[in-house]
Amino acid sequence: MSLQTPVAVSGIGCLCGAGSNLGACLDTLFHGRRQPAPPARFSSSHPTAYPVFEIPPEVSLFGTGQKPQLSRTARLVLTATREALGNSGWDRQWPHNKRIGVCIGTTVGSTMNDEGFYRKYRRGDQPCINPIETYLNSNPAQAIAREFDLSGPCQTVVNACSSGTDAIGLGAGWIRSGICDAVIAGGADELCRVTYDGFISLMITDDSPCKPFDATRKGLNLGEGAAILILESQATLRARNHPARAFVRGYGSACDAYHLTAPDPQGQGLRRAIAEALATSGQTPAAVAFVNAHGTGTRDNDRIESRVLSALLPDVPFFSTKGCTGHTLAAAGAIEAAFTVAFLEAQKIPPSAGFTDPDPDLPASPAKRTIGVSGQIAFSQSLAFGGNNAVIVFGKGDT
Repeated sequence: MSLQTPVAVSGIGCLCGAGSNLGACLDTLFHGRRQPAPPARFSSSHPTAYPVFEIPPEVSLFGTGQKPQLSRTARLVLTATREALGNSGWDRQWPHNKRIGVCIGTTVGSTMNDEGFYRKYRRGDQPCINPIETYLNSNPAQAIAREFDLSGPCQTVVNACSSGTDAIGLGAGWIRSGICDAVIAGGADELCRVTYDGFISLMITDDSPCKPFDATRKGLNLGEGAAILILESQATLRARNHPARAFVRGYGSACDAYHLTAPDPQGQGLRRAIAEALATSGQTPAAVAFVNAHGTGTRDNDRIESRVLSALLPDVPFFSTKGCTGHTLAAAGAIEAAFTVAFLEAQKIPPSAGFTDPDPDLPASPAKRTIGVSGQIAFSQSLAFGGNNAVIVFGKGDT
């Protein structure tokens, strides 16, 4: 595998159940505040009210009231994009005559939120077509390209819960190959009743606040949100004299194809993704300051992830942020990538919220308190349904 040219991260935007912007999210993570609650925007007939991490209704989403109407997922990703562009120093005129791509991961998107329309249609009624028009108008990557008048490559990645991570890795590849000067990359997903009931039916949902890597963990809590990283070539960044927040140094992706929902018992896909990420970044395990783990709180995911990290990156501290955000599906990898860059800048990592009691079956446990770090390299990794695994390597410097 060839060494990859570093790609600059010039701006970040993020919102989820932990906060309405990146700064608010970081404050929540370092203080361990979390308040999952039963869903407020939809109802379920299930007798147990499983908690989720919803974005509060008072948070104003970009594009609300816009015509034609947009899905919540599209509005989430536009909100994160607006923050990221502002953080990167872009203005509305700068993208003109630049090759700007958009690469966004999503899974559920807005495809599951038209129950009322389909019920009426199945009854033989003639429902208003507006929900279908909203769905067709709400591809998250296209929504960004349309809003900011971008004409570069535009791709939506649907690769289960590694989609946001893969979108960032692919976007960085577009820049390295000379296709783009810059890429708006990330992920977004909204909560809906079909997702909520679907995960309950899989029996991997915790009826209390989730506890990633804890001995008493029972499963995940769902969440929603979006995160965007503005990726730029170093030449483009120098031309506008803007500093990089970090660099994408490497990317690895592998599928173990073991099971529809369960990871390979030996973590073979994750092992290959980590090996590829190290090789393409030119780094050794000793250089890694920390790992932002997938850490869902399910029995299988946390066991496999702990064993692989213990074997391949021994003594490297790791943690999960899903105890404060919930599992945001395709947005998870993008949100965690945003956090990883911010933790590198802060030179500290937060405690793994929800973790209290070490599991004797796990060879490694996450951070229980805020830890200072001094390294220049960090991993953000995602494990997804279908055996998909993706790892991004971020670095503070470009060499």
